[in-house]
Amino acid sequence: MFLAVVLIPFLSLLLAALQPAGTPLTGFAWPRGIHLENFGHAWSAAGFGTLLRSSAVIALSVVPAAVVCATLAGYALATMDVPGRGKLYAYLLLGLSIPVEVTVIPLYYDLRAVGLTNTVPGLALAEIGAFMPFGVFWMRAHFATMPRSLIEAARLDGASSWTTLWRVLMPSSRPAVTTLGVLYFVWSWNQFLLPLVLIQDPGRRTAPAGLGLFTGQYEVDVPLLAAATLIVIAPVVLVYLFFQRHFINGVLSGALKG
Repeated sequence: MFLAVVLIPFLSLLLAALQPAGTPLTGFAWPRGIHLENFGHAWSAAGFGTLLRSSAVIALSVVPAAVVCATLAGYALATMDVPGRGKLYAYLLLGLSIPVEVTVIPLYYDLRAVGLTNTVPGLALAEIGAFMPFGVFWMRAHFATMPRSLIEAARLDGASSWTTLWRVLMPSSRPAVTTLGVLYFVWSWNQFLLPLVLIQDPGRRTAPAGLGLFTGQYEVDVPLLAAATLIVIAPVVLVYLFFQRHFINGVLSGALKG
């Protein structure tokens, strides 16, 4: 049942993308022949080569930095006597309740004041900041459930906080970190509003933002739009399939500990 709910939208997109270009569609319809040229036309018309490369650069800039920052902050808040850590953690959790739409305009003016609009570093910093509340919450919850005896034994052996994290806790934290990394990649890749507002140069926009502009140009050509959509979501599906085992283990581990 749940598998059908997930696969039916993908099947619908695939069947639509294989129809002849310009075919009006209102539901499921088996294609009359396989028209793979729709993918080539969508790729060239939207310039997906440049768009996908831009999305990849941003995602690869955001994910490692965000995962490292969230891991360090979660570890500190869960295991160390940080002054005011309760208030700091509550402040971070407020970020989970603030929609990105509320912050995007002030964020644009702040980044413009320091010359970071229309740049990859500016967009990467904005996404890292937007993703940090959930990441800190996720990693703090993970480290808080780990046996305190491990940490105390490491400290008795003279291990520093840095050594305790990377040598003692991280080997068993791989599923949680991998899950967070996959989620960050999906969120960064699918981000639409921030790239649309912070990046004005069409050549630097991400794939979802480019897809939005492409939709406005070809809104009546459903097969072409379906092909473009499949091109944009393909990297997300491939990343999830590659890390599927670690992702599921991390989610289940978090659910069981919770």
